[in-house]
Amino acid sequence: MNIKNNLRAGIGFLFMVSLLISGLAAYYIYRLSDDAKAILRDNYSSLIFTKNINQALDLPGIPNNNQLETIELNIKNEENTITEPGEKALADTLYADFRRFSKSLNQPGLAAELRSKMKKSSYGIMQVNMRAIEHKDEKANNTANTAIFIFVFITSLCFLIVFIFSIVFPDFITKPIKELTEGIKEIANKNYNKRLLFTSKNEFSGLAEAFNQMAAKLFVYENSSQAKIKQEKLRVETIVKNVTDGIIGFDENAMIISINPVAVKLLGIDEKEFIGRSSKQAAADNDLFDKLINETEHFNDLKLYLDRKECYFTKELFEIYTPDEEYPFGKSEIVSKRIGYFILLKNITRFYKLDEAKTNFIATVSHELKTPISSLKMSLKLMEDKRYGTITNFQKELINNINDDSDRLLKITSELLDMGQVETGQLLLNFGSSHPQNIIKYTCETIRFIAEQKEITLNIKCPKSLPEVWADLDKTTWVLINFLSNAIKYSPMESVIDITVKKFSSTRIEFSVKDYGKGIDEIYLPRVFERYFKVPGSDFAVSGTGLGLAIAKDFIEAQGGEIGVESTIGEGSRFFFLLPVSLI
Repeated sequence: MNIKNNLRAGIGFLFMVSLLISGLAAYYIYRLSDDAKAILRDNYSSLIFTKNINQALDLPGIPNNNQLETIELNIKNEENTITEPGEKALADTLYADFRRFSKSLNQPGLAAELRSKMKKSSYGIMQVNMRAIEHKDEKANNTANTAIFIFVFITSLCFLIVFIFSIVFPDFITKPIKELTEGIKEIANKNYNKRLLFTSKNEFSGLAEAFNQMAAKLFVYENSSQAKIKQEKLRVETIVKNVTDGIIGFDENAMIISINPVAVKLLGIDEKEFIGRSSKQAAADNDLFDKLINETEHFNDLKLYLDRKECYFTKELFEIYTPDEEYPFGKSEIVSKRIGYFILLKNITRFYKLDEAKTNFIATVSHELKTPISSLKMSLKLMEDKRYGTITNFQKELINNINDDSDRLLKITSELLDMGQVETGQLLLNFGSSHPQNIIKYTCETIRFIAEQKEITLNIKCPKSLPEVWADLDKTTWVLINFLSNAIKYSPMESVIDITVKKFSSTRIEFSVKDYGKGIDEIYLPRVFERYFKVPGSDFAVSGTGLGLAIAKDFIEAQGGEIGVESTIGEGSRFFFLLPVSLI
């Protein structure tokens, strides 16, 4: 029998029990009601009739016609309601005596005798009905007691059956479900040997069969896929062990689960002692590892020794998440979670070598170009000297163009040489105390001629009350000249440039150059200090290599300062840097 029929049978059984109890109650209520009606119908009327007869006979004197009619009427009514044994004989005797009584009213003695007989017969009828009432009342009580007993018995029996049914029947439904739930949990724990066995031939047996088929297929899949997983694991381990980068793997609890030979050599540890430890425990015993797991921001490249060679590494962090699971009726509530991560120490030695080669090449070429450019400028000076002959206007224009190009080439080579010094770590700084006014004065004298050509006014604000700064005067002046040169290039004719020096904090002084040109788009501001970067859309007539601001940044940061820019389209730009106050 299937579950649907079992449910129907259970509900039908409960319905039949309730119907049986209701039927019994209705039956006995009907019997009690019928007994009560019989008493009223059969006996109570007879008592009323005999009462009326006795009342008429008890009246003093000779009965009149109305009294006689009342007695006769009640006798006839009594004859019509005879229900008990012996009641008919008494009624007939009463009627016969009444007829003789009505005829002997003129005979007082006979009339009195007949009146006495009539009362005796009436009393006899009353006694018969009273006994009948008592008998029927006792019968009704017995019926009621029997009904109560049967009702209580059947109700108790039904309650017991329903109670047993309420305990057994739910187990019939829930027990297979519990077994199925336990089976699913076992499958979730990868116990694919779990099987279900339901003896009943219903839907649960079909469900158990489907569950067993699923478990069997999962068992086959698990055993067949384990070999592939082992092969893939071996392949991945082979790749990890042979790469030139260091790799350290962690699980979701930050426990070290793998480390390749390169990382072992870099950390100088024993692989067996390292694996299985928590990252905090390992960091306490190894400074390099502590730096790798704790420094998450602004991580500088590491210079380490691998196989007795100087190498450079950078750290990269990769987190591993489970993929989101999707079901036919929409995405599940299970979201991806982090199950581990690994740190990659990427070997970037070859990039350092390429960068070093590039820097050396640029420095060599710049140095080699500087000498012929200087000779070229000296030759131009000699050509302009009238002692060696007069030149035409056309020749003078050519000489001026060559001189401008020579100055431009000389500036480019100087910038390349400065950049080479910064990249190779050969930048020499001559620190000293100097008042900001001295730096501003020297800068403005150098740049004033260029500003006058575009009729630009330099608005200088540098109070004498400012403290001295601790800086390299030449490098700081170079940065300010670069700021002013750019401001003049990108400012319109007859404009103003603000040069402001103010106290930024108790330990730092701020130098700033503010122009009122077209400004720089906000998206390019983070890149203006990058090497070779030029703002897209800038005036192509304005020459430059894109190295000036990058070198300025290196100069200021080498002195322990900070550099920055603020700009708004249509309102101009403000370049600034901060230098420490001199403590001398």
